[in-house]
Amino acid sequence: MLRSVLVPRAPSPSPSCVDAPELCGYIYNWTGLSWLAEGSYYLLLKPLRILMIILLAMLARFLIHRVITRVVRSAAGTHTLFNPIRSRIPGAVPPPTPGVAERRGARAEALGSILRSISSAVIFAVVVMLVLGELGVNLAPLLAGAGIAGLAIGFGAQNLVRDFLSGLFMLFEDQYGVGDVVDVGAVVGTVEAVGLRITTLRDAQGVLWYIRNGEILSVGNKSQGWALVIVDVPVGFTNVEQSAEVLRSAADALAHDEQWADDMIEPPSVLGVEQITPDGAVLRTTVKTPSEAQWRVARELRRRLTDSLQAAGIADRISAGRVYIRPPATGLPGATNGQAETGAGGAT
Repeated sequence: MLRSVLVPRAPSPSPSCVDAPELCGYIYNWTGLSWLAEGSYYLLLKPLRILMIILLAMLARFLIHRVITRVVRSAAGTHTLFNPIRSRIPGAVPPPTPGVAERRGARAEALGSILRSISSAVIFAVVVMLVLGELGVNLAPLLAGAGIAGLAIGFGAQNLVRDFLSGLFMLFEDQYGVGDVVDVGAVVGTVEAVGLRITTLRDAQGVLWYIRNGEILSVGNKSQGWALVIVDVPVGFTNVEQSAEVLRSAADALAHDEQWADDMIEPPSVLGVEQITPDGAVLRTTVKTPSEAQWRVARELRRRLTDSLQAAGIADRISAGRVYIRPPATGLPGATNGQAETGAGGAT
């Protein structure tokens, strides 16, 4: 018994803890397992760190998306951020077209969706790099290679980046939207689709045009705010005052027609002689209308002005005062080149 006490006990094996020695020692003292203590850094600490990174990324994504959604909805409802820039200019006339609030809300939702997608992509990229760093992957060569690849792609896809940025600012500034009639220089048509890279237009002949946003240098929108309908009516060499009075009566009748009252912001106005042509004077009539009503008001105004001239007998005098050039009748005696034929009234 005494001998056994005096004999020294063999030393127990201890784990080799290079990484996280505190955790390694705690696991060894708690379990007594050397292999578990030595692998605790990779079996417990690394997975916990990766899980924590993923959970924090999900929380950050949720909070950022929530902030973006609230900011977008608040801005769309307070008529500030997502109002067209032209409406925030002092003295500018707000567009009277219906559905402005719905249009602003749809544009705000589109911008919110874009911002949420961008934030998700950035968070995902950061999470991937952090996880790779936790797994022991050397990020320096990876980042250097990604930088070189990004530079090469940037040079090759600079037009794509320009189209994307142009589409983003176009959407933010509400330059045009689906259903608007726009003039982009080479094409005049109705917008059928708006994307961050491509805008789709359909012209009056039904041709569908795909236009890159980066190639659109200027846009004339014919469907926002108000429009000024201009109708020029030739009255020949008749009495200008009489013709203007007839046109003014027809314009006043249109202004007092209840069927067309909602399609006019201001009543029609006969401005007077706009120009003098070889066929006589041209009188101009204008009317200010909402943008979506300009074409139907213009057609109705032209019809009423034409009917008024016809009813007053001025149209017959206009045609009677015109000179028509008839080609010479070959083979007839006395035919000369450039023979002139007068109108029904005999005036030359």
